[in-house]
Amino acid sequence: MRLIAVVFLFLLALIQYPLWLGKGGWLRVWEMERQVALAQNQNQQLKERNAKLESEVNDLKNGTDSVEERARFELGMIKKDEIFVQILDPNAPIPDSATMNADKPLPKSSR
Repeated sequence: MRLIAVVFLFLLALIQYPLWLGKGGWLRVWEMERQVALAQNQNQQLKERNAKLESEVNDLKNGTDSVEERARFELGMIKKDEIFVQILDPNAPIPDSATMNADKPLPKSSR
């Protein structure tokens, strides 16, 4: 009787092995679910980034506001009748180009 119980326990353990550690076992399924969740999260982030880029492309193709904004901030352009005012930090060092121009006399205007 004792031998039959041991054999049944051994067979039960043998049946459980593929369930937990086999090719389609629970541990492998859990790992695959974790990888799927990570991939879905990354895909969602990439979809959001693509939507932003698509919106920017459409704005550049169809609207002039974004072109004007880029021209102002990246190239420093201003409109015809605008006045450009730059406020500097009083404690900031003076750029070299400003000191070089300050030493030169202003050109005489031709009359």
